[in-house]
Amino acid sequence: MKRTLPLVIVFCSGILLIIQHFIPSEESEFLYTYALDWIITVGVYAIMLGIWSLIRVTVNKARRDPGERFYAITTLAGFSFMVLTGWRAESLHAGSIFMTAFNYILIPIQATIFSLLAFYVASASYRAFRARSALATVLLLTAFIVMLRLIPLGPISKANNWLVGWILMVPNLAASRAIILGVGLGMIATSMKIILGIERKYLGGD
Repeated sequence: MKRTLPLVIVFCSGILLIIQHFIPSEESEFLYTYALDWIITVGVYAIMLGIWSLIRVTVNKARRDPGERFYAITTLAGFSFMVLTGWRAESLHAGSIFMTAFNYILIPIQATIFSLLAFYVASASYRAFRARSALATVLLLTAFIVMLRLIPLGPISKANNWLVGWILMVPNLAASRAIILGVGLGMIATSMKIILGIERKYLGGD
């Protein structure tokens, strides 16, 4: 019963929401809105679970490894500071302690992390763009043409802009749409596996 009841709830909810999508009526719209409200409610509890998981993992890591204690204390102190200064609606106003910490501590940290990621992206691009095959050569030449758009070369830049526009709007857009279609089909397949009870990882493994 411990596993059967969640499977029955998921199956009935999934089938019901699929059916309401094809029935245009006020009752169907109400059902969809009601389901979205439940999703928001579950999301709130998921945030609480994530907070508890962050605290537990950080504390356990500090207990096991003394070298991680400084980072664990920093993580918990930063988390506590942001919670204590941001729990009121007034804290979202410009000039508040919460927004000051957000703008002058968190955002610069994020910018630093993303700037470091740029070096990893450049390294991965170098490995990917090696002309070891015909397809790799095409990829290398295409990337070179697209990057040339940022360099002012006079008349060459104008011709290159047209070529770059064609690359972005024709082959690149076609590949993007193919990826989106693949992701959509994957989402449908995963959803059907969950509704039919084939995928049961959300129950804690199977």
